[in-house]
Amino acid sequence: MNYKKLDHEDIKVLSSYVDEDRIFTKENIEKNFSHDELGTVSAYPDLHIFATSKEEISLIMKYAYQENIAVTVRGAGTGLVGACVPIHGGILLDTSKMNKIIELDKTNLTLRVEPGVLLLDIYECVEKEGLFYAPDPGEKTATIGGNISTNAGGMRAIKYGVTRDWVRGLEVVLPDGSIEKFGGKVVKNSTGYGLKDLIIGSEGTLAIIVEATLKLIPKPLKTVSLLVPFENREDAISAAPKLIMDHVLPVAVEFLEKQSLQYSEEFLGKKIPHNNFEAYLLLSYDGNNEKAIDEDIEKASKLCLEKYNAIDVFLVDTEERRSSVWNVRGGFLEAIKASSDEIDECDVVLPRSNISEFLKYVRILSEELDIRIPYFGHVGDGNLHIYFCKDSMPKDLWNEKIEKGFKLMYDKAFSFGGLVSGEHGIGFAKKAYMKTLLGENQLRIMKGIKQSFDPKNILNPGKVI
Repeated sequence: MNYKKLDHEDIKVLSSYVDEDRIFTKENIEKNFSHDELGTVSAYPDLHIFATSKEEISLIMKYAYQENIAVTVRGAGTGLVGACVPIHGGILLDTSKMNKIIELDKTNLTLRVEPGVLLLDIYECVEKEGLFYAPDPGEKTATIGGNISTNAGGMRAIKYGVTRDWVRGLEVVLPDGSIEKFGGKVVKNSTGYGLKDLIIGSEGTLAIIVEATLKLIPKPLKTVSLLVPFENREDAISAAPKLIMDHVLPVAVEFLEKQSLQYSEEFLGKKIPHNNFEAYLLLSYDGNNEKAIDEDIEKASKLCLEKYNAIDVFLVDTEERRSSVWNVRGGFLEAIKASSDEIDECDVVLPRSNISEFLKYVRILSEELDIRIPYFGHVGDGNLHIYFCKDSMPKDLWNEKIEKGFKLMYDKAFSFGGLVSGEHGIGFAKKAYMKTLLGENQLRIMKGIKQSFDPKNILNPGKVI
């Protein structure tokens, strides 16, 4: 596409829509806004605009549509696949200042928010009212708009599902500047095609989210975790689906291995209790009936010890212990990033039955390519996070190993029925792998959807398809 290069007249018109302290030309744009958290994709916009209302966004998009200017939407920039990077320049439309919580509706159990509200602020708002928003992505400083745009998952997906399952309604600005509402506060909706669900996970390529209506439930009264060590990773991984099959449904099942644990402990300067075992499952249970939770914990502990070859079961029941263990788990990504001068990530999702065999292949690949590949994952739902670490190798060798290693790894995942991404999305960095997996027919359908929403292809061009 031949997008218009912004000139003085364009900047003059766009500057009339927003306050002067919220618009920055290319020479004044900070480096942080040229990349996302991982930083493997980098490009500067010609103009960076902080929007504060849907009306401003509507005006900006009407002008961009008229003049054929590329627009990329950005929230907190915590993504890992380059989805918020303006690879075609143009306008970087930043919604991080649209951070108002509009309405908490206790009757309909919904929360209306602007897209720039942080996940941690949503938790704080609803939990003090005895309510609960269940999606639990690892980055709590991500914006809800970004979570919705990638259909973020997180640790509680086994019991509570992913972000898509907690979005009742969306208000969006379309590429031509028109404003539309999809869904609302209603529980059921069989009214035509599910346009709301097309926006969720579309990574800013179809429309700009300007308001979201989220589903809430009463907050569980009690949460307890179990730290379960095993002699080897195979026993730990194979225990996860068995726990679910044996009707002890956890909130989360996380796989921890000694190497990743050590990275995180060293990075955070904190240690978890009982940290001297090879592999662990970190289990979480919640509910409103204390007796029922105690029974679940007792049954899960007995199964782990008597049937799944666990070495022991440690109850993580105090706030201090729970904070220690889950903070170390939450620090894995930052710790791995800090251990190398550059990393790249694979967010693969597999059937639970193939996790152990796939991770065995990853370790073989690490030896064959002579590259460090730490990993961790949500083994309860099959979503693994695998990291290639550059360390001190030359850039050209790094690029060669990344290209070869990712292809081999994804080919192996696809042979098991796995998918390219479980929760981080496709963005710019993972397009080629998605094309290999889905084939031309599915891509044709996706392109048709993109064409219906954005016939000029000005909204986040070059991403996903």
